[in-house]
Amino acid sequence: MNNTIKENWLETEERIKKANPDGKDITVVAVTKTHSTQVIENALALGFSEIGENKAQEFVEKYDRMEGQKENINWHMIGHLQRNKVKYVVGKTKLIQSLDSMRLAKEIEKRGAAEGITVDTLLQVNVAREEAKYGIFMEDVISFLKNIETFKSLKIRGLMTMAPFYQDPEETRECFKKLKNMFEELKKEEYNNVSMDYLSMGMSNDFEVAVEEGSNMLRLGRTLFGERPKSKK
Repeated sequence: MNNTIKENWLETEERIKKANPDGKDITVVAVTKTHSTQVIENALALGFSEIGENKAQEFVEKYDRMEGQKENINWHMIGHLQRNKVKYVVGKTKLIQSLDSMRLAKEIEKRGAAEGITVDTLLQVNVAREEAKYGIFMEDVISFLKNIETFKSLKIRGLMTMAPFYQDPEETRECFKKLKNMFEELKKEEYNNVSMDYLSMGMSNDFEVAVEEGSNMLRLGRTLFGERPKSKK
């Protein structure tokens, strides 16, 4: 096991605990984008089971290489998923966290139906309305949920967001607070194919604020594994 990764996790775990004095359950997704499968092995040795990837092609390559560990890994697709790549991902992930359009929802529904499975997803919400980021706007969430009520092979299990990057993580608080409030309001409603189980918000730069504001799922890469290697083209 890589001792640096172990030390990073022990430090990160303490920071999470400090931000979470009530000890509520928080799932940590270890994000291994551009890292080797050895890094995934190291994460598994530390007790991680939730592994996140950003790109479909890299995910498929690692999924195949980690065939011998498939019983120990719950894969998460956390990056933007193109519709023509859905077929490579459906059936292999615990969660597609980046459901960001109705067109993508329809493609996932079609592929899930073809394989006879239900595909669990998170609805990605662009809380800050950043042009450079994917996700639907908050005011469109309810109509989106109503539109997927007739689907048979797609289920929304919660919400995900990426806060704007700030040097001071405190500035992300309002973004997280808004999504948490929406999450709690949606819990009171009943939509077919929807359950508010996961609130995925918080990354390496801002996870403590996200935890304080009610996140129950974090997506952590750099704080666990250090700076990412350059992506191979």
